Amino acid sequence: MIKVVIVDDDKFICASLKTILQADPEIEVADCGTSGEEAVNLHESLRPDVLLMDIRMGKINGLEAGEQILKAFPDAKILFLTTFSDDEYIIKALRIGAKGYLIKKEAETIAPALKAIMAGQNVFGSEITSKLPSFISENGRKKADLSQYGISARETDVIELVAKGLNNKEIAEILYLSEGTIRNYLSVILEKLELRDRTQLAVFYCDLA
Repeated sequence: MIKVVIVDDDKFICASLKTILQADPEIEVADCGTSGEEAVNLHESLRPDVLLMDIRMGKINGLEAGEQILKAFPDAKILFLTTFSDDEYIIKALRIGAKGYLIKKEAETIAPALKAIMAGQNVFGSEITSKLPSFISENGRKKADLSQYGISARETDVIELVAKGLNNKEIAEILYLSEGTIRNYLSVILEKLELRDRTQLAVFYCDLA
């Protein structure tokens, strides 16, 4: 059973989400809140498996609340559910360590997303991940020096191409390597940087920009 806390400043949305999620026998909605302050307090008291939270809320917004929660509980799993796909919101959510970012119009994807997060995956819709390359400045940007992380020049090439949104096949063609070699490079890179997947890797690279 996945224990979920829902936080949204619209009580009608909270009630609707609760109804939708509790129709799934694998999901339990432990409580609902309507502000960032409540999100922090509810997470501390209930320790949900996943906190499902809006972004635009009163005094403390969802991103600020999420940052507070993740500082206190680094293993917290936060899934943002919002109407807005603003670049600044997306990159902030990624940087603070959110497990997912979904747009409200895709309500049918919420339950599967919660299950995917519990299985150790990050969940960012195609609308979100397609924006990652735009966060990389390509004009006059020097190649990042990642030697301090034990990353070689070739591994840096792979990271840069991942950050630009290329898949393994495309990276292999550009670097004249096999897809298997690229997969091996990625495994080693993720282990060195202690990252879980290519989305986190792209965000790591964005932070260096």
